[in-house]
Amino acid sequence: MKRWILGAALLATGCKGAPSEDQCTQLLDRLVELEFRKAGAAGGDAVKSEVAKQKQAVIDAKSTEFVEVCTKKTTRARVECALSAPDLEALAHCDETK
Repeated sequence: MKRWILGAALLATGCKGAPSEDQCTQLLDRLVELEFRKAGAAGGDAVKSEVAKQKQAVIDAKSTEFVEVCTKKTTRARVECALSAPDLEALAHCDETK
């Protein structure tokens, strides 16, 4: 997933007004959901089941590291912005949040 760069960009800021672990977990879930949606992950029940497994595998693989970096290096405002973003393009604009 090449869009992890967006997530990394969101994390490149100081700790001031740090988000909670729960917010960071929600952000990871949101990033994964938007990535899979952008990739066109849709289809019948069998495809949806496989996509759900793939999403969970990504979350499981990235969760610990992502949450640690998120809580230490991302502002709460950026996380809140990203959580409300309807798509990856809008999420990219969250990097502009001061």
